[in-house]
Amino acid sequence: MTTDISLSTLLVLCLAAAAAGWIDAVVGGGGLLQLPALMVGLPHVPPAHVLGTNKAVAICGTAAAAVAYARRAPVNPRTALRIGLAALGGSLAGAVFATGISNAVLRPLIMAILLAVLAFVLLRPTFGTTAPSTEPVSRRRALAAVLVAGLGIGFYDGLIGPGTGTFLVLTLAGILHMDLVTASGTAKIVNVCTNVGALVTFSLHDSVIWQVAAPMALFNLTGGAVGARMALKRGSGFVRAVLLVVVVSLVCKLGYDQWGG
Repeated sequence: MTTDISLSTLLVLCLAAAAAGWIDAVVGGGGLLQLPALMVGLPHVPPAHVLGTNKAVAICGTAAAAVAYARRAPVNPRTALRIGLAALGGSLAGAVFATGISNAVLRPLIMAILLAVLAFVLLRPTFGTTAPSTEPVSRRRALAAVLVAGLGIGFYDGLIGPGTGTFLVLTLAGILHMDLVTASGTAKIVNVCTNVGALVTFSLHDSVIWQVAAPMALFNLTGGAVGARMALKRGSGFVRAVLLVVVVSLVCKLGYDQWGG
């Protein structure tokens, strides 16, 4: 599919992609900015094409951030890839269902989860900021991480997407007792897998506008690389602060879409 788009609109979309890449690299949730920007910039494009284009852009920034974290953060590649493979399958399934489920049904549920997450993080100031546990991860916790962070959140990412990185960070920190920097690094590897699964599905259905996705992807990649370096330099306290801002923003955005849009 091709579409006419002005240079000024494309520039705004590229800047939004750069900001989204930065947010995604720090704590996830870049889709909160990027997906609405695409919907506004491409108002006459079918939703499936907007979602597909969003995935084609997001995978670049996420991959850049994953490489940066893998080099400098204490990320366990084996754990990340196990969860990632499950997430790949989940996102493939989610993308298949993307055109058949109403967002109006899912938004209230997602908002309730986000509000619970916000209360949890606020009531536990040390969550994700203490040193990670040195004890081996039990098989039960490892399986729970695969099922929840892999299949569950992977399915959500293929279905809708925004907030996936945030959900992954919180799940990994909670189940596997990671600090927020390690959880962010692990989440990036998993998120690459979910993006691959969804992008393959959208590409097979010819639902990616590549002439828009390509320039946005370059900006998203740059934002992702910068965000990862900042998170690694400033530590878990910085990630926690950004996490709170992103969760509040997600609640407001979903609330507006549900009742104010």
